[in-house]
Amino acid sequence: MTDYNALDDSHFRAEVRGWVQANYPATKRNPRKRMGTEESREWYQLLSKKGWLAPGWPPEYGGMGLSAAKQLIMMEEMESHGCARLPDSGLTMLGPMLVRYGSEEQKAFHLPRILSGEHLWCQGYSEPNAGSDLASLRTEAVDEGDHWRVSGQKIWTTMATESNWIFMLVRTDRTAKPQAGISFLLVPLDTPGIEVRPILNLDLHDEFAEVFFTDVKVPKANLVGELNQGWSMAKALLGFERIFLGSPKQSTHSLDRLARLAKLNGAWHQPVFRQRFADLQLDLDCHRALYESFADALRRGQPLGAEVSMLKIFQSELFQRINELALQTAGESAALLDPIPEDAALYPAGLFIQSLCATIYGGSNEIQRNILAKQVLDLPAA
Repeated sequence: MTDYNALDDSHFRAEVRGWVQANYPATKRNPRKRMGTEESREWYQLLSKKGWLAPGWPPEYGGMGLSAAKQLIMMEEMESHGCARLPDSGLTMLGPMLVRYGSEEQKAFHLPRILSGEHLWCQGYSEPNAGSDLASLRTEAVDEGDHWRVSGQKIWTTMATESNWIFMLVRTDRTAKPQAGISFLLVPLDTPGIEVRPILNLDLHDEFAEVFFTDVKVPKANLVGELNQGWSMAKALLGFERIFLGSPKQSTHSLDRLARLAKLNGAWHQPVFRQRFADLQLDLDCHRALYESFADALRRGQPLGAEVSMLKIFQSELFQRINELALQTAGESAALLDPIPEDAALYPAGLFIQSLCATIYGGSNEIQRNILAKQVLDLPAA
């Protein structure tokens, strides 16, 4: 088995780039929306056969055992080639959680089924009154002796309609402080008492869903880690997610599309447009420099602190500004979700709608600013 960590970064990057270019389905580059299970199955299985499906997992569990720096290189190369995001909640979130906190029985049962694609997972964190303020969640798991009885609701559950399992945070102690009474459960979605309802978004896609739990019986063995320690376990995964959400990929892609749109409809030669475009280009260059500073820290093996929240804030708000200008530049095409007739890669209304939610998912930017204020600037609470 190849020890990819032993390769120098340039050699490893070249190997990843060459294999991705040779194997990724050309018709699925830069998809307009999150691909579903069937659409992404070919790519999922190719990565699984190559052994590249779980870069961060230890080799003994079927992963590559890559360092954070090498994982970042893989992410960057796949993003730059336009690879679609997989149904990856099991790979990027649950898998590392089980490796770190799961029992031997949980690892032996769940990890191979994630790698094979037999089990597809969704994340049950957000609730109607507990989105960014996750500590206020109210979905409850009551100890019934030989099982947990779960009741409540989750919302904005990505890919729930295509998943067969959900990992979720539940309240197991109502008398404790909010963060201290939360536990981590694994639940098959075909359990009686669970209802999944798709949510159609403004872009007319239904990757989100709401999930209702009514007296759902969950085996005691499905508790991951220690009772009432779910909050600290979930927080342990956030650092790499923040750098993923702060990647320049979205803004780079959108700025390229904005230039194509402006050249197509004549706005490219207008001085006012060129000035606004140049401002956005400078903002993107600044963001890339900020991103690289965090990437360099990962390459040196340093942990990412709370200041990584800056990446998510800057990237998502830049993504919005670029697509706001694209919508203003699109003319009559701004009213259409479909691509414009002259260029199938340009769909300004769809990208604009996608950009609106970027400041919310992964922890709203208001919450990210609070994290920076408290943990980086040490400002007093209001």
